[in-house]
Amino acid sequence: MTGTRAPRRHYGGRSDAQRRAERHERLMEAGLELFGSDGYAATSIERLCATASVSTRNFYEEFPGREALLVALHDRITQRAMENALKALAGCEEDPLRERVGKMVRAYINTTSSDPKWTRLAYVEVVGVSPNVEQHRLQWRERIIEFLVSEANRAVHRGEAAARDFHLTAVAFIGAVNELVYYWSMHNRSRPLDQLCDEVTRLAVAAITAPS
Repeated sequence: MTGTRAPRRHYGGRSDAQRRAERHERLMEAGLELFGSDGYAATSIERLCATASVSTRNFYEEFPGREALLVALHDRITQRAMENALKALAGCEEDPLRERVGKMVRAYINTTSSDPKWTRLAYVEVVGVSPNVEQHRLQWRERIIEFLVSEANRAVHRGEAAARDFHLTAVAFIGAVNELVYYWSMHNRSRPLDQLCDEVTRLAVAAITAPS
């Protein structure tokens, strides 16, 4: 005898899966709003649920805790920034180092700085939260380091830089970007973003092409 599959429930024309996806996205939006304005430490699960119009039971169906929501938001922002950086470099394999770095920098920073809340979450709120969140952040850092080192080695192969180990250079560059974007954001974004991107590009090119 074969069993029968239970019918999927629908409410107001939406399936359980659709309703859950909507709740998940409302919690993501609430996390961005509250973490990006009041800060992670000042935001309780109760406030997240009230802002997203979901119950605490629904929250725990989507995320095991606040940290998981923070990680999901950081993943979304950083993934989109990296994807945009790679798109900016597509078809530009033969461009000189300065042009490639400039395109990469602008795509990445324009993405993470498109919303002040994104900037705060990507550069500030995710730092030092807990060992688990820090491990997540450092995993992303290693991926970005690998990407930057590959760009530096491309410059070596083109004769634009001397061969050396660029790992520490990439770490220092990431730190410079984080601090510059944070400084820019905390000073009311008063300087044009292009000026910030130009400065970051100069730093990267100078670091890669410095004599070994």
